[in-house]
Amino acid sequence: MRDPYDVLGVSKSASAADIKSAFRKLAKKLHPDANKHDPEAASRFAELNAAYEIVGDADKRKAFDRGEIDAEGKPRFQGFEGFGGGHPGGGQEGVFETFSFGPGGFQRSGGRRGGGRGFGGFEDILKEAFSGMAGGRSAPGGGGFQFEEEVPPPRGGDIAAAVTISLAEAAKGTKRRVQLPTGKEVEVKIPAGLAEGQQIRLKGQGLAGARGRAGDVLITVTVAPHPLFERDGADLRLELPITLYEAVLGGKVRVPTLNGAVELAIPPGTSAGRTFRLKGKGLPAKDGTGDLFASVRIMLPEGGDAELEELMRKWREKKPYDPRKGMA
Repeated sequence: MRDPYDVLGVSKSASAADIKSAFRKLAKKLHPDANKHDPEAASRFAELNAAYEIVGDADKRKAFDRGEIDAEGKPRFQGFEGFGGGHPGGGQEGVFETFSFGPGGFQRSGGRRGGGRGFGGFEDILKEAFSGMAGGRSAPGGGGFQFEEEVPPPRGGDIAAAVTISLAEAAKGTKRRVQLPTGKEVEVKIPAGLAEGQQIRLKGQGLAGARGRAGDVLITVTVAPHPLFERDGADLRLELPITLYEAVLGGKVRVPTLNGAVELAIPPGTSAGRTFRLKGKGLPAKDGTGDLFASVRIMLPEGGDAELEELMRKWREKKPYDPRKGMA
């Protein structure tokens, strides 16, 4: 790891207030939540945290400046000058100190033991910088030099991607290979009945986090328009063309569905716009399967027909009727 003073951009003679101010400014700038599209943001933020763990604590900073610990807070072997040597001013005291890591965090033992303040200030700074985004626990009090990590290592960034499937695939479910912006390919299992715009989350397959778990992959699913069917939740809607004589005389017609055509009986005297419900011919849903609603559209023969026109003129003269009666 780099020199913590260099990471924070301060000199070795900087005051505690200057170090705190530098950390707060850089924490806002480098936090992964503010740099979601930067894959290096998490590692830079972790490096910043580690640097402040060293020089943001008065006792630990002194230990680093004396060469007793390195930039990662690990102890450096210093040797010793005689066993049980005395110090000016009287009293027996060890002339070397040891550092260890354990469940209680970083601990300093042996030699002189200062009343360390722990690392509680780290939480306060992040709370102030991110309005409570930082979590953690205060270091236990008492003598000795120790701290607990105040903020969990940041999770890696998420990756967003998109995939388009057909309506038939949405009805039955499918698998797709999706290429991510990073160049990596992942296989996605798309469940049956997935709604337009829904997201599929692949946990732990996003950007790697520094000392934390990787982010996720978020895949937005789009269902391509179908030439015949219109989706209405789990239901499907269809315009069903029929002939004039089928509308007048009735008959059986073939109706397309996502699972193949079925036969529908058209009763005599069916008007345009009448809707027939084909139960269970829609899309899968949590509470069952949707339906297919087929609305009749009467189609006249192309190019016109002289006999039909003559018949309609006679009909108009002998049997007139007004389908718009009662409308404003």
